[in-house]
Amino acid sequence: MSLRIALVTGASRGMGRAIALRLAEDVSGIAVHYLTRRDEALELAAAIREKEKLSAVFKADLTKKAQAAGLIKKVEERFARIDILVNNVGPFLVKPWDQLEVADWERVLRGNLFGSYFCAKAALTGMRKRKWGRIVNIGYSRVEHLGAFPTIAPYAVAKMGLLVLTRTAAVSEIANGITVNMVSPGLIKGGALPQARDLSESQLGTFEDVAEAVAFFASDKAASVTGANLIVAGTWKM
Repeated sequence: MSLRIALVTGASRGMGRAIALRLAEDVSGIAVHYLTRRDEALELAAAIREKEKLSAVFKADLTKKAQAAGLIKKVEERFARIDILVNNVGPFLVKPWDQLEVADWERVLRGNLFGSYFCAKAALTGMRKRKWGRIVNIGYSRVEHLGAFPTIAPYAVAKMGLLVLTRTAAVSEIANGITVNMVSPGLIKGGALPQARDLSESQLGTFEDVAEAVAFFASDKAASVTGANLIVAGTWKM
């Protein structure tokens, strides 16, 4: 076990919860971020503490720069550091592209792209001082396929932007001992993508599959891996 601290955004349920529980096996503490699901966040933190690891919950609206920066500050005040940041927050919207309102674009872009940028930028200060850090962004398996996304256009655009941000930060921060990578799930059991309903369980990935990929990028074993996009989707849309 390392003495490192990980912050997982959107950790109260689903994929974020699985990531937090998996990272708790490798680090000494997990900061559990939530926005509205406080009870579930508290339950997760308690489960992590039962494993004799540190954990606390933190509320913030990451679409707002000040709250994202405030989250990083509060976690660092509580645990003295953030070594691993997992940007898991990402609102999802299914809506025909020609029916989208400006508010739809803003909500999805700010939640998936801006929030990740705000958190990463704030967390980098401490990581640079310590000359060590891991940032893992959660993407989408079709993010590198430039094509048509008629019902999830804002989500696809946001995740494509996040991939550009991932690789830009990776190049910028490698000299500081910081890696920046992306894990891109496809159709996941219990996930948000509606296409999952048309497949059998054996064809679907799991939250735990994604969590294992995140754990690899967050580890010392991935010290020379940066700017990568690991697709966790089986052969879906290959």
